[in-house]
Amino acid sequence: MDGVPAFPRTIASAAILGLSLAIGMALAAETVAQALERYTSSRRVVTVKGLAEREVDADLAIWPVVYSVSGDSLSEVQERVTDAGERIRQFFISRGFDAAEMSVSIPRITDFRTQMPGLANPPAERYAAESTVTVRTGQVSALETAMQQSGDLVIQGVALVRSYDAQPSFLFTSLNALKPQMIAEATRDARHAARQFASDSGSHVGGIRTARQGYFSISDRDAFSPQRKIVRVVTTVEYFLVD
Repeated sequence: MDGVPAFPRTIASAAILGLSLAIGMALAAETVAQALERYTSSRRVVTVKGLAEREVDADLAIWPVVYSVSGDSLSEVQERVTDAGERIRQFFISRGFDAAEMSVSIPRITDFRTQMPGLANPPAERYAAESTVTVRTGQVSALETAMQQSGDLVIQGVALVRSYDAQPSFLFTSLNALKPQMIAEATRDARHAARQFASDSGSHVGGIRTARQGYFSISDRDAFSPQRKIVRVVTTVEYFLVD
């Protein structure tokens, strides 16, 4: 037969095909590497936290005033509970509080004869009762002043009881009014931290990838001034980093 033998032609064709495949794979690998580099660059991120704090005054105060009376009959005890409760109510009304800001609990009565028959030294009177007048008010400063003047109730014959279960409490209820400003402040703080990190790594801060607000906390400024509160929020923000 004339021309190039069939076997050498097959080898040449296979070589050309193999070379083409190798070149194609090399080009594809380079393209994938470039795409992966661009993807990795676009995925460079930094996660930072931003903090915002405010010191505020409590806007709601609650004071449970616990008092006790005693007597030899239930009717006598009830009369004394009512009388002492009214003295407490008038104490607050005379200092500018509204009757609607007060509530009175059901008396808790102890019968020493039936409930504690084995007492070595039983009280002189058979019954004792505790009751509570609770004031719930937005007049925080006025209630603080009333607390300082509570000795006037003792002078009037009201037996106040110190109860660890009925301590005055001060609350801050206007958080919603602060939220927008504090979230913006915490976000600015987070971006400032991200810029510092980017500067140290030779990059620049890009857009926000993810953001989590976190939660607001309200705590006493210290143990001696519960009427002053610290409001805090921490945000977590993830930024893209760009060259």
